[in-house]
Amino acid sequence: MPQPSAGDLSPLSEDTPPAAVIFGIEGTVLTQQEADLFRKTDPLGFILFARNCDNPQQIRDLVLSLHQAVGRVVPVLIDQEGGRVQRMKPPHWKQYEPAKYFGDRFMSDFAKGRQLLQDQVKEISADLRSVGVNVNCAPVLDVLFPQTHAVIGDRAFSEDPQVVAALGSVACEFYARSGIIPVVKHIPGHGRAAADSHKNLPVVGATQAELEQVDFAPYRQLLTRDFSEAVWGMVAHVIYSDIDPKLPASCSRKVIWDTIRQDIGFKGFLVSDDIGMDALAAHGKPHRRAEDVLRGGCDAALHCSGKFDEIEDIALRVQKMTTEAVRRYNRSISWYKGVV
Repeated sequence: MPQPSAGDLSPLSEDTPPAAVIFGIEGTVLTQQEADLFRKTDPLGFILFARNCDNPQQIRDLVLSLHQAVGRVVPVLIDQEGGRVQRMKPPHWKQYEPAKYFGDRFMSDFAKGRQLLQDQVKEISADLRSVGVNVNCAPVLDVLFPQTHAVIGDRAFSEDPQVVAALGSVACEFYARSGIIPVVKHIPGHGRAAADSHKNLPVVGATQAELEQVDFAPYRQLLTRDFSEAVWGMVAHVIYSDIDPKLPASCSRKVIWDTIRQDIGFKGFLVSDDIGMDALAAHGKPHRRAEDVLRGGCDAALHCSGKFDEIEDIALRVQKMTTEAVRRYNRSISWYKGVV
């Protein structure tokens, strides 16, 4: 039986929207406790990590149980970039190349680099579709700098924004045409950050003019493509001090509404980076962090740890998706009808 792809996602109701959150879960099967909470609180979707991925049939069963728990086909996310960030691993799945590999090939032979990336994206998409995962948190559109923290490193295509733009668009197009929603990250750009936002809150001191010239360029180019409405964005936990010196982008209305929505022009669905990361430590308990990213303008909060007490803290308090968030989500999934 074919596994649901992005084209099988149903539009959400503006009158009865789901909770504005995407959860990780604890293990390789959905527990009764988790299922009961999700049935009661109706989160938008779920994200899988290596701890959830043992073998293909196990993932198919798990994904089916997630759909059943909330009573609809839900977005099921994963980070399957290739290289260091790949949740479905050998021996059941191929070890894929990191983004930098394709940036380097592209610089020596444009056509060959594009073709190699296109082939890998098609292979990853087939892997994901075969187990029912319909959203990939890839590609990384961060531009490399001398100070870029190793947490990004070879996950980025290049230090040249035009190379990042070209290859990022290739990856997004072939994920989308393969029935997998791509999530570009980390908008509006994590490359200048010298700290790991999993552990600290990075502060980027570049001027808005500098950011415009380099960091925003890959996103702007993507938005000129006819498939751009099919693409989601993941907002960074990074302070851009020339735009908002107080709040990380994920919690900042100035960054999300003035910069991402207006200046860059990204009108698509936005999720936060993982609210469990230590970059948001000052924002307090999990439900407070969810409130802050939603107040900032993210359409959904992403919570990845799978820790049940944190999930419960958020699920019982988090707001429903706004009407505008529902419309952005519905526009994105409508692109996939009939694609695969």
